[in-house]
Amino acid sequence: MQILTIADTECKSLWDYYQPGKLAGVDIILSCGDLDPRYLSFLATFTHAPVYYVHGNHDEKYDRIPPDGCICLDDDILIYEGVRILGLGGSLRYRPGKWQYEQDEMDRRVRRLKHKLRKYGGFDILMAHAPARHIGDGDDRPHQGFTVFTELMDKYHPRYFLHGHVHPTYSREYRRLKAYSETLIINAYDNYRFEYEKEWEEQYPKLTPIVL
Repeated sequence: MQILTIADTECKSLWDYYQPGKLAGVDIILSCGDLDPRYLSFLATFTHAPVYYVHGNHDEKYDRIPPDGCICLDDDILIYEGVRILGLGGSLRYRPGKWQYEQDEMDRRVRRLKHKLRKYGGFDILMAHAPARHIGDGDDRPHQGFTVFTELMDKYHPRYFLHGHVHPTYSREYRRLKAYSETLIINAYDNYRFEYEKEWEEQYPKLTPIVL
């Protein structure tokens, strides 16, 4: 299964300079937030792949301009071709507005999913906007991650954790790929395309797992 994951900035080659065939082979598109809803609608129009998204902290406009043909995965679990995908959008609260949460608020969101997590026996992909705390996040409050994401990886050992929110320009410590426990973490900034069945086997062994 080929996955295109996107976040934070619209890829010009997939929108402004789109050419037919650029999305050939993509089976599913997973948006990790802070993207123009019209961009998601455009992608949904020019591919047969379903487009799922979680909200970023700048996505209040989705209430006015919902991305047509796309499905929100916030606070839900999707099973696609046998792969269980858990969606938890938003960032740490740093100003008034939607899609921002204190640490305990994100904890409560996860607790409300306990019945679905039990029903499906966990999940294979965690799809979020914010990173996990102390794993590629920032020191400033707006870009700090959530501790419960680390707890989810410790308990369920998903194959992948996809997130955005942290841009390459923010720090010299930015890494597209990271490893924690048994999980390959992918920063979806702009776009990243990978084969679900192969990416972990090819990339995880090259990385030194982060130890907290």
